Amino acid sequence: MSIESYHKVAATMSDEEKSLLFWEQPRDSPPSQPKPPRFTDLYGLRMSKAAQAASLMMCLLATSCFFLYCIPEYKLAWQVATPSYRESVCMQEEPLRPIINRQVAARLSHVYGDKDFSARAAAWLGDAIRIPTEVFDENGPVGEDPRWMMFSQFREYLQEAFPLVHKNLTLTRVNTHGLLYRWEGSDNSLMPILFMNHQDVVPVEPATFSQWKQPPFSGLLKDGWIWGRGSCDDKDGLIGNLAAVETLLEADFKPRRTVFFAFGFDEEAKGRQGAGQLASYLKQNGPKEFAFIIDEGGAYGEAGGQMFAMVAVAEKGSLDVEIKVTAPGGHSSVPPKHTTIGLLSQLIDHLESNPHPARLTRSSSIFDLFQCFAAHAPDLPESFRQIILQASKSDKALKMLEKIVLSDETEKGRQIRAILSTTQAVDIVAGGIKINALPEEAYALVNHRISTDSSVGALKAAITSLFTSFTADRKLSLNAFGKDADRSPDSIFSPIANVTISEAYESALEPAPVTPTNTEAWRLLSGTIRSVYHDSTTGEKGVVVVTPMTLGGNTDTRFYWDLSPNIFRYTHIGIHQENGFHTVNEAVNLDGFVDLIKFYATLILNADEATNI
Repeated sequence: MSIESYHKVAATMSDEEKSLLFWEQPRDSPPSQPKPPRFTDLYGLRMSKAAQAASLMMCLLATSCFFLYCIPEYKLAWQVATPSYRESVCMQEEPLRPIINRQVAARLSHVYGDKDFSARAAAWLGDAIRIPTEVFDENGPVGEDPRWMMFSQFREYLQEAFPLVHKNLTLTRVNTHGLLYRWEGSDNSLMPILFMNHQDVVPVEPATFSQWKQPPFSGLLKDGWIWGRGSCDDKDGLIGNLAAVETLLEADFKPRRTVFFAFGFDEEAKGRQGAGQLASYLKQNGPKEFAFIIDEGGAYGEAGGQMFAMVAVAEKGSLDVEIKVTAPGGHSSVPPKHTTIGLLSQLIDHLESNPHPARLTRSSSIFDLFQCFAAHAPDLPESFRQIILQASKSDKALKMLEKIVLSDETEKGRQIRAILSTTQAVDIVAGGIKINALPEEAYALVNHRISTDSSVGALKAAITSLFTSFTADRKLSLNAFGKDADRSPDSIFSPIANVTISEAYESALEPAPVTPTNTEAWRLLSGTIRSVYHDSTTGEKGVVVVTPMTLGGNTDTRFYWDLSPNIFRYTHIGIHQENGFHTVNEAVNLDGFVDLIKFYATLILNADEATNI
């Protein structure tokens, strides 16, 4: 959310909206009213100084009572302006450090701060990057498609790189390449925890090789960055997990709480063969529930002069839709008014001209994120801060905040707007096979990310409604999601083409259940994030504010909803310490990666001491 966007909207506010901003008035603006008479001359009376003071106090008291008790907006503004109210809006946990295992933590802190360990960490991740575990949408089943064999090489590398892990943990292979590690604890009464990451990476487009500053699978350490595909999505998390365990074992740590690690291998291609099979295995053979699950997701970054660690507690749903137009073919010398490709282009234009509305609601984790900004970001304009804080109780302020957020045209603003709405992206279009033959079929594939306050059913209904009258006006038949469109008797016609709208790739996924933030699991994670950030020996350090957020994409956690109510999506690394997600020049900062290893180790130690999760 840019401050410039706030000022732009504030300049266009109505008088009623401006009335909520009484707490921030220009100090040097010329008076717009004639200067009133001196207080002592009112009504032609002369008063003693004591009388003047008493009368002034009475007037101030009466005015305050009027505003505070007769005008709700002013009463609310008075309340939210107090420091105690701000502190209550976005409560922060005290930094949490191991107590029972403090000697182990101290030893590891010294290890992680050593340059030799940084070189070791860079080698671990660099070697992992050099194994190109690319996954494609069209990969066939494991055992049939030879492209999966690269994951066997990756597994062999892990066994060589982390000998103590493979000596002390039990490894179960699920569907050949899914890796499930179990680190057995000594106390079976403690609920186990689960760490997730994925082995696969998105492919590198060969045409972009020349655009990379370093070769895409080099794993090269240069200028403090580790370069290559997978460096920040998601081999840093996977290698970070195993590096944390390896160093904990080197420090002779023996867990009381059982710890699991699940590494899928096709997260970038829906995850069904990897995480889907791993989750099924756990549901049949593993614990019935985990105290918490943590996977890739949010990160930390600066906003309004304060560093915020944004933990994703929700994920949008998704639905891929195919829009297909079919019509009789023929020779191009006798074309119809519109070919199937032309009709499809009209349908696409109609779709993109009617985006799903974005809404900011108090139940959204993005609203909670803004509340934390208002409570802790020192550089926010005071009037903007008050709008955010008042929005928790005032519908007028909520509408004002929504107006400001949705009008932000910066990159951050577009990202937030995308989170608050169901998005649609036409990603694939195809049609026609020969230049002089009318195309008998044309289709487009549209990727939807479903808002957390919507559903797959609601999206299908909206799409059907959008195209029902549009296709009728153009004499097109419509079958949407297996049902012919309802037509009134007076609108029967002979269609010139047929439109079929259907789900593609069996992709329907409801929005994820929202993880609560009033639990001991949240407090444990939040306290750990704050301590690791504060005590950093290699990267960022200071005070960080932990806040919930919503993830626009989907992670492998979609298969684990039944295994824990506490699912967190967070990678402890700075947004500015990663580069090139799913594009050229992917790289991760080495100092940030070392801090990520420390975070995982500290979280394991803190969870091991907790008795209330």
